[in-house]
Amino acid sequence: MIEATDFRDAMSLLTTAVNVVTTEGVSGIHGFTASAVCSVTDTPPTLLVCMNQTSRSHGYFIENKTLSVNVLGAQHEPISNAFASKLHSAERFEYGAWTQLVTGAPVLEDALVSFDCEIEHIQEVGTHSVFMCRVVAIKQTEQQGGTEESLVYFNRAYSRVGQMAQVEIA
Repeated sequence: MIEATDFRDAMSLLTTAVNVVTTEGVSGIHGFTASAVCSVTDTPPTLLVCMNQTSRSHGYFIENKTLSVNVLGAQHEPISNAFASKLHSAERFEYGAWTQLVTGAPVLEDALVSFDCEIEHIQEVGTHSVFMCRVVAIKQTEQQGGTEESLVYFNRAYSRVGQMAQVEIA
């Protein structure tokens, strides 16, 4: 049998994008930092988002039935930390500039890309809920000169990946 700590240690070596997942609706505005986000299919456009059922925000996502996945750039490390902290929900949204698309879930204005979604199905697996989310709008930030870097998480630490600007060598 595989121990939970062994599994977590092994998973820490799986490089993942850092995202802030948000919701707003009848239960209010909430958000959390997540690495467990991935594409399911492009027809219809669908993402899955995993969330611990013991999270303070869990019930709000269930009630609101919407979410936005905001993919963070390297400059967003303070926002990631705020949404992973014990700050109250309103205090978390003091970091960054926020707007909305179709569902009303907060969208980080300068995220690399934001996926605005309706939660269509929820599957409980162990300690987590897996949200199957239909993408209803996408907002992509214009990259400036190809130097945009993505914030990723690897071996329990932030890292940056991206394309460096092309330099001509004479």
